[in-house]
Amino acid sequence: MYITESIQTPVNSTYDVAVCGGGFAGIAAALASARQGKRTILFERQFMLGGLGTAGIVTIYLPICDGMGHQISYGIAEELLRLSVSRGAEDRYPANWLDGIGGRTEKDKRFEAQYNPQLFAILAEKLLIDAGVDILYGSYAVGVSKEDDRITHVIVENKSGRCAYSIQSVVDATGDCDIALFAGAPTETFGQGNVLAAWYYAVGKNGYKLHMHGFCDVPEEEKSEENRVPLLESKRYTGLDAGEISDFIISSHASAFNHIMQERWEDPTLLPVTMATIPQLRMTRRIVGEYTLSDKEERTSFADSIGMIPNWKRRGPIYEVPFSTLYSCTVRNLICAGRCISVTDTMWDIMRVIPCCAVTGQAAGTAAAMIADGSTDFTTLDVSALQRRLASDRVRLHLEEVFS
Repeated sequence: MYITESIQTPVNSTYDVAVCGGGFAGIAAALASARQGKRTILFERQFMLGGLGTAGIVTIYLPICDGMGHQISYGIAEELLRLSVSRGAEDRYPANWLDGIGGRTEKDKRFEAQYNPQLFAILAEKLLIDAGVDILYGSYAVGVSKEDDRITHVIVENKSGRCAYSIQSVVDATGDCDIALFAGAPTETFGQGNVLAAWYYAVGKNGYKLHMHGFCDVPEEEKSEENRVPLLESKRYTGLDAGEISDFIISSHASAFNHIMQERWEDPTLLPVTMATIPQLRMTRRIVGEYTLSDKEERTSFADSIGMIPNWKRRGPIYEVPFSTLYSCTVRNLICAGRCISVTDTMWDIMRVIPCCAVTGQAAGTAAAMIADGSTDFTTLDVSALQRRLASDRVRLHLEEVFS
């Protein structure tokens, strides 16, 4: 059964670049675009920036080094890590990297930290506003308007109602690849599904602590008897259905409550102070780009690399990230960032974390700014010019820049 609607959507404003999603990928993309002098708007459906890294309580800025003494990710990825601990780190403070105290060998701390979500969200907001980014909170991108193979408008719903924004280029940093889906670009979903997680903060006799109750599962091709993860429940979630997501949140609340009650048997003073306000779903949907990066391509050189990322799960592996993983030629002015980019399932689990989101976000935002005059698109963009601009913004693109 259907109802028929006739909708006239008013066009609100015109921007050079629209960034959809205010997680770490969206923050990096909007910052990079605005720093190129482009009029940039960031749509965020929550009322704080940071996505899973703040509202989702997954507050671990995973490593930007290879675990063998070499920093791998630079530019905005490093800038946001330093910002996250600029008012004091909660845990994992990397004194060896930030203060020069101790070593940086395979036996020492990696360049990572645990930070406070509320402080980071406020600091990131100020960073974007100071750069000239317009932030629209409580705003859900619900569709696009296209002419031929280009997006002309992003359609948004919020407290003011439904309106459209005229744009030149779009960065999909939704985490769920929503804009690519709306625009008709090819996408794939995470077939294995997400498992329940229910992280929260509590205060007790040991102070203010992050309780990591439940984790993400290991991708199927990596599973062995040694690394199987104990699950809170057997059910899995695609993260792409409203009823299913509601079930995830309800189960997460119940599981967290039970865990808190168990913890209080040993520490009656323990009380929760912060819980996730968004579902802790890690992988849902991604674009099928012009190239799909695999975890097997460790230390592979790509002519169109836009930055490098390490493997947060183990020391040693390094990956160059091809620009061609960020877009599909089917929509010529749409580019993806963060966990929306084109990778295999096992690589997805490596790429979905904060540093990788920041690396791809900076590249996507820079590229989006470069095509914002309408004279070119992502399929014809001079990648060498993009690489020069990223390099001027302290991004290292190739392995030889670290190991020369």
